[in-house]
Amino acid sequence: MPVDLQNLVEGWLELESDPGLFTLLLEDFGVNGVQLEEIYDLQQSLDSKVYGFVFLFRWIEERRSRRKNEDKKDIYVKDDVAINSIFFAQQMIPNSCATHALLSILLNCPNIHLGETLERLKEQTRGMNPENKGWAIGNTPELARAHNSHATPISNKHIDKTKGVTTGRCISEAYHYVSYVPINGHLYELDGLKPYPMDHGPWADNENWTEKCIKVINDRISTPYSEYGDIRFNLMAVIPDKRLAICHKINMLNTNRELTLEVVHTLKLDIGKKKKRENDNDQLPSKCVKKKNSLIPRTSKDNNKEKTSPESNNIVESSTDLSEGEKSPRDMKSVCLETGAMSQQREISSSQSSDEEKKNDQKLENIKCYPLSFQDLVQLVKNLELEININTGILKEENEQRNKYKIDDCRRTHNYNQFISTFLAMLAEQRILPDLIQQYLDTQKQNTGTQLSLSVQSQPTNQAQVKSKSNKRTSKSNKTLTKRKTATKK
Repeated sequence: MPVDLQNLVEGWLELESDPGLFTLLLEDFGVNGVQLEEIYDLQQSLDSKVYGFVFLFRWIEERRSRRKNEDKKDIYVKDDVAINSIFFAQQMIPNSCATHALLSILLNCPNIHLGETLERLKEQTRGMNPENKGWAIGNTPELARAHNSHATPISNKHIDKTKGVTTGRCISEAYHYVSYVPINGHLYELDGLKPYPMDHGPWADNENWTEKCIKVINDRISTPYSEYGDIRFNLMAVIPDKRLAICHKINMLNTNRELTLEVVHTLKLDIGKKKKRENDNDQLPSKCVKKKNSLIPRTSKDNNKEKTSPESNNIVESSTDLSEGEKSPRDMKSVCLETGAMSQQREISSSQSSDEEKKNDQKLENIKCYPLSFQDLVQLVKNLELEININTGILKEENEQRNKYKIDDCRRTHNYNQFISTFLAMLAEQRILPDLIQQYLDTQKQNTGTQLSLSVQSQPTNQAQVKSKSNKRTSKSNKTLTKRKTATKK
């Protein structure tokens, strides 16, 4: 594996516990579709899938936590085959615990797009012991460069140059990252400063692995403060990128909206065709050719034959009440159908629309079986459009949050020391700095003077209140004495 020693001379820098920082760090590693989210309430249920947890706590040097390590020896996994089957790396480089915690989760979870760098690291460290895996992480320039690109310049001053740090063991108090990840049905705690991974056992059938992990973290937080030295903790969850789920939901809503609109359009055409046919049927008597009355008088048999004509299979009613040549619209419709007295334009339009009707036959059959009415389908389209607008707004907020992560990261990593020193030097050269300092001192004196005057003014008022209270007490006592004297005289 290539090592760029020139970029690793300054060492690995400390990283803040911030979900935006870790999310951008994953992107620099080449990981896609994953983000981190901070957990504020351990009692609140998690909505999305969780790949693992990153836990930050105050680390105490090893000799002071010896009793704690003795208690955890029972959960250590010491089998070499079991250790090498998972990705567990000891921390051999100081200040690299944040990257170790992320890699312990990512390289032990399937179905995650790791990218070229992490895929190569996972393949080349397969079968290595934890110590060699730790050296492999420390000697990967892509990881070190991505790690240091999100650190504050001030953290460079806190690097410990003592000999003991090079072994990966802390000799002073510092904050440390560990990871909790489910592997083969068991909850593992992977700490690079521990010699072995810790197995907290399987979770119950009626619970999720996250519930067991929250219980373990609660037990760890609720321990006496003397064991950890501090009560400040931080917990972040490694989850799928929310934007992917939102985009998938928007695509599904758009697909459903298009299908519903197609059904509504087809229903609308069908209703329009029915209305058009009804209107055409109402206008048919004016276009039809009236039947000429035969000069031969009709008999009752002829009337019966006309009533049931086998050629047209239509019933033609003849009323003796109507005058000669007058028929009802229903009669005229049947006559037109029998004699074929329809306009040629209608026959041409019907032949052209027959192909479209054949294409929509299947849709019409589905529409007839559809449980919703036309008005319900229109309302469904409106509801889908409302859901699309809501999710589009949520997606916009997520993109704005990601942009805010980048802005905060630029402010965090920017070195302002050079600007401040140059600005002060320019003020000194222009002889403005002494005046600014004197102005600042004058304002400080004025503020202290006003505070003293207010305190002095408050003292007389307090004394006046005390005097008034004492006078009231004396007046009350005098009244009681006079009452007693008058009672004794009587």
